[in-house]
Amino acid sequence: MMEMHDLCAMAAREARCVLATAIKVEGHAYRKQGVSMLLTEEGGMYGSISPGCLESDLQARVDRVLDTEQLEFVEYDMRPADDLSWGETIGCGGLIIVLLEPVCGELRSILSHMHTYFQSGSTVELTRSFYHQYTRIHYVIKVLIHPSESAAAATDSGFGSGKSEFQREGRSEAERWDIPLQISTRYVPKPRLIIVGAGNDVIPVARLGQSAGFRVVVADWRETLCTPERFPGVELVQGFPREIISVLDIQGGDYIVLMSHQFPREREFLELLEDRNYAYLGIMGSRTRTARLLNDLPPMKHVHSPVGLTIGANGPEEIAISIAAELIACKRAASAKERHNLQRGNAHASDGHRAGSR
Repeated sequence: MMEMHDLCAMAAREARCVLATAIKVEGHAYRKQGVSMLLTEEGGMYGSISPGCLESDLQARVDRVLDTEQLEFVEYDMRPADDLSWGETIGCGGLIIVLLEPVCGELRSILSHMHTYFQSGSTVELTRSFYHQYTRIHYVIKVLIHPSESAAAATDSGFGSGKSEFQREGRSEAERWDIPLQISTRYVPKPRLIIVGAGNDVIPVARLGQSAGFRVVVADWRETLCTPERFPGVELVQGFPREIISVLDIQGGDYIVLMSHQFPREREFLELLEDRNYAYLGIMGSRTRTARLLNDLPPMKHVHSPVGLTIGANGPEEIAISIAAELIACKRAASAKERHNLQRGNAHASDGHRAGSR
């Protein structure tokens, strides 16, 4: 599943593309309010808003949006019980209003800045403010250095965007749908999955980690194993534990898996973790081996050993699935805890999407 982190990266590589965002959702829908996807002039689609019943129609609108450089609102009303024109085989329902924005000018700059912030581990809140009867839009991004920080501690970066006027029917439609004049969406960066070790059994773990929404880093001191050919699309860090610990700059939201099968190196790495915060520490191997690794060390936080969920896994691929499943479970639990904390503080809606009053 593509997240905004991915879409920002894709937008930088696509010369002509459109950002589609579900800005209003009522009733049952496949994705939550605030979710986005990227549509390119060449027919590429990155991310999704529905299980596939809306994307073709959205793609058909891309050329017009790019040629006119105008925003466009699109309504998909799938609430009538006798209306099977949308998603008749997958049971879609609800009302979805999608905003189409040409990625040019200030929006392209905004997405570039957001990607930079995501890469540094910052949470970003993007606010769209409509004015001149929805004919123009102003963007503001608010940066949270760490997800746990309050909005009051954020840094504002404002960017204005004066777009061409909508056609008359677009203006009245936005008013009819009661689209708020201000909409804010909060985006959390991908958590990092740091895998210490670059053996053959790491390859499926890295691949599944990427698919599960992690920013994967593979670290190893063996140059012949730690290569882009073996780990495409993965960040690689070469060196012994004491050489790479400062490069990794481990943070509280990082997930770490030790699977180098090299006892002395993993012991060295654990010693360097003593005073650091992280979200997850998975250790490959038996409980006996892990007990030896941790012997005489202060209690380590968030240890999962043997790494992975107990599913009777056999062989590298199944073991990788069990590890990925445990990583997903821990990530979801952490997200639920953060949402609970935000709700208690009344800082944001539970889906990270807020609408200002009209």
